[in-house]
Amino acid sequence: MKTKYWSLLLAGVLVVSLGLSFLLLIPRNTADSAEIYSGGKLLRTVSLSTDQEFTVQTPQGGHNTVTVKNGKIAVTDADCPDHYCMARGFCAAGPGIVCLPNRLVIRFVEETDVDAAVG
Repeated sequence: MKTKYWSLLLAGVLVVSLGLSFLLLIPRNTADSAEIYSGGKLLRTVSLSTDQEFTVQTPQGGHNTVTVKNGKIAVTDADCPDHYCMARGFCAAGPGIVCLPNRLVIRFVEETDVDAAVG
């Protein structure tokens, strides 16, 4: 009887722990804009609320087509060999999108409300 009690208690703790860890992995906020970097230089900041598409030419001669649609951003075309940047799909938050061969980085920027300023 004691073994069954401890087994059920341990199973309950595991279920709760797994549930909480999944909640921590889900992005809570979506970004308002994204910064596009190429070769470490900020090229432009785009609003995710405006649908648009543009091509980024990299210093190495490559290109990436970036599409903003329905509040999300994605690399929809690239001439890199692996296309991992395209596989990431449309995103609105998270770690961003990176194309290593073309040295392209898309970083999400969230607007924050400032409660006070120190001056």
